[in-house]
Amino acid sequence: MMRPSKYETYMEIAKMWAKQSTCSARVAVGAVIVNKFGQVIASGYNGSPRGHPHCDEVGCDLDALGHCKRAIHAELNAILQCARVGVSCDDCFIYITHSPCPRCSLMIAQSGIIRVVYDNQYGDLTDSSDILAVSRIPMVPFVKEVGWTS
Repeated sequence: MMRPSKYETYMEIAKMWAKQSTCSARVAVGAVIVNKFGQVIASGYNGSPRGHPHCDEVGCDLDALGHCKRAIHAELNAILQCARVGVSCDDCFIYITHSPCPRCSLMIAQSGIIRVVYDNQYGDLTDSSDILAVSRIPMVPFVKEVGWTS
């Protein structure tokens, strides 16, 4: 059996967190933030805020576009986890099971994360790519052999 690369491991961890998702409106998403030393410093999945009922318990509260108004996205949950424990996202990579939405791209840009690696494209990437490009943050698809494409 071949040992998985560290990049495969990070993405597999994100996929495991996606399985914890409690929002069923769209897609289960997981995210992992990795520091410059290769250490996983935070993780997240899409779900309700602490103490609030989860969508899988009470149903999703959807807006006119079909987005859940209750769920916090995986990327934001991971960034907020860093904030709660006082760990900086500066110079970190984020591994996400699905490409980030424009709102999450804004938060990623503000957080100090320097690279976004996603496994599955979710929707149109134009707005998210534009937001991250202005901040000089590459958003790259995951490739098993190298962890991302350039």
